[in-house]
Amino acid sequence: MSKKILEISDLHISFHTFAGEIKAIRGIDFDLYEGETLAIVGESGSGKSVTTKSIMRLLPTNNSEIKSGKIMFKDKDIVQASEKEMQKIRGKDISMIFQDPMTSLNPTMTIGKQIMEPLIKHQKMHKSEAKKRALKLLDLVGIPKPDIRIKQYPHQFSGGMRQRVVIAIALACAPKVLIADEPTTALDVTIQGQILDLMKELQKQIETSIIFITHDLGVVANVADRVAVMYGGKIVEVGTVDEIFYNPQHPYTWGLISSMPSLDEKNNELYVIPGTPPDLLNPPKGDAFAPRNPYAMKIDLEKEPPMYKVSDTHYAATWLLHPNAPKVEPPKIFKQECVNLQRG
Repeated sequence: MSKKILEISDLHISFHTFAGEIKAIRGIDFDLYEGETLAIVGESGSGKSVTTKSIMRLLPTNNSEIKSGKIMFKDKDIVQASEKEMQKIRGKDISMIFQDPMTSLNPTMTIGKQIMEPLIKHQKMHKSEAKKRALKLLDLVGIPKPDIRIKQYPHQFSGGMRQRVVIAIALACAPKVLIADEPTTALDVTIQGQILDLMKELQKQIETSIIFITHDLGVVANVADRVAVMYGGKIVEVGTVDEIFYNPQHPYTWGLISSMPSLDEKNNELYVIPGTPPDLLNPPKGDAFAPRNPYAMKIDLEKEPPMYKVSDTHYAATWLLHPNAPKVEPPKIFKQECVNLQRG
């Protein structure tokens, strides 16, 4: 296994609202290794974006609070870092690609200036040197005629091209960690594929580690080395991409895979996980997924399950892995989806 580049342990994050304290992240642990892509998946509201924004320390300061836990990067705890220290890390060591490229780019600045900015600030490059590097980066991310495009503004680019520019800015300083928060959601399927291929290619060239946030399991199968499944502010299963897709252990993961759209004509209906995510103003006592879990036992409503080891790389938090638990078969629809994945 490669060297750890990022280590998150027992992280708890809350938001203080008029309604009360929302316990958005409730004790998560995960590591990121050099050169790997870790995908974090789960429904909206599961805590994916909050987790990654906390790594960048980009959570709103007026109502969010990191209650406890550590985010270790280069032997430094980011949780304890000052804003001045974070300004040196953001963009240089850890970069982020956001969901909507139009809100990530400054409409009043040329594309060239926006790519040159981190190079001048973090790498102390002269303007002429930064411009040469910006031209190279535009070429690297597949933007034609970079010498013309560098003088243009965001509104003169298509959605896919804007996302390529955002990737160029994020990779300008060759960061050690790249966080991609649903980077292809706003794009059509063809452009989505191109952007994912581009990210895989650039990862090899720049040797960066990627945390990829998505709710689209089809994307995960194409880009990830490992997958962490989030539910109710917790990681409920983590493993290699093959372990999660072909041998998942948590009923929530079964539900996510079962709800993937299928090209199989026999299945006209799309599977939907019943119920709704938990209210994190009043987090449940036991397993947060229990009310939606058709295999829930009495203990699920009373006690939170520990992380059980399935293999050296695969862990899942479900009482179904307890030695005394009844043997449960995944639903038929899940098995059919696995067959479809193997065909694909």
